[in-house]
Amino acid sequence: MKIAALQMTSGPDVPANLSAARTLLAVAARAGARLAVLPENFAFIGLKDADKRKVGEAEGSGPIQDFLAEAARSLGLWVVAGTVPLKVPGEGRVAAASLVFDDSGRAVARYDKIHLFDVDIPGRIEHYRESADIAPGNVPIVVETPVGKLGLAVCYDMRFPELFRHLTAAGAQLLSVPSAFTAPTGRAHWETLLRARAIENLCYVIAAAQSGVHPNGRETYGDTLIVDYWGRVLRRKPRGQGAVVCDIDLDRQAEARATFPALRHRVM
Repeated sequence: MKIAALQMTSGPDVPANLSAARTLLAVAARAGARLAVLPENFAFIGLKDADKRKVGEAEGSGPIQDFLAEAARSLGLWVVAGTVPLKVPGEGRVAAASLVFDDSGRAVARYDKIHLFDVDIPGRIEHYRESADIAPGNVPIVVETPVGKLGLAVCYDMRFPELFRHLTAAGAQLLSVPSAFTAPTGRAHWETLLRARAIENLCYVIAAAQSGVHPNGRETYGDTLIVDYWGRVLRRKPRGQGAVVCDIDLDRQAEARATFPALRHRVM
C-alpha cells in the first residue's frame, strides 16, 4: 500500500492554492497512493493572521470542502486535508480542522487542532498567537482508512507526546501531522520530534509541510517526511512544492510491535 505527503507554499489566494493542491493530489494518485496528506493551511495563508476568519466555512459546505470532496472522488484517493478553517458556532474564531475525505468524496473524520502555537521564537523578533483567531479542539481522533488506522494531529501537537499515546491506545498504526513549522524551530527540532513520535509509538508518521517564504513574509521549514515505525525516514522533500510517495507494510509493523512489545510495557 502506498501513502503520500504533499508539500506546498500557500498564500492568500484560495483558488491558486487549491489548483496547486489538485496538481499534487493527482501526482500522488498517479503514483498509486491510496491516501495523501496535505499540509496545514494548504488552502490559505493570509497576509495577516486574522484573515483566516474571512475564509472560514461552515462544516459541510464551502469552496474548500467542495474542492476536497471533488478531488477525492475524481482521483479515487483518500485525502487528509491538512487544516481547513471552519466556523465555530458562538465563536468569532475558527477551528483549524483536519478533515479526512474517503475516495467517494465523503467527509469521514474531523480533528480540531488541540495545541495552539502561542509562542515567541527564541532569538527572533517573531511572534505567533494562534489562539487569537483559532478555537482549540479537545478530542483525539483515530479513523479507519484503507491503509490502516490513522491518528490525526497537526503541527504544534507533535510537541505533546501524551496526545500520540492516546491515539496509539485507540489503535493508530499511522499518524498524520500536517504542518506549517517555522524555519528556526524546524532546523532545531522538526525531524527529531517526528522520529521520536514514530519510535515511541511504533507508528508510521506522515508529515506534510509548508515550505519557503510566503507572501506574508514568514518562512516555513518544509522537509516533508514519511517516517516508519522504527524511526527510519523513508521519503523526504527538503524544499519547494512536490509530493513524496512510498509503500508501507502493516504486517512488518505488527511483527515489530509483537517482538518489541514496548507498547504493552506501559504502566502509566
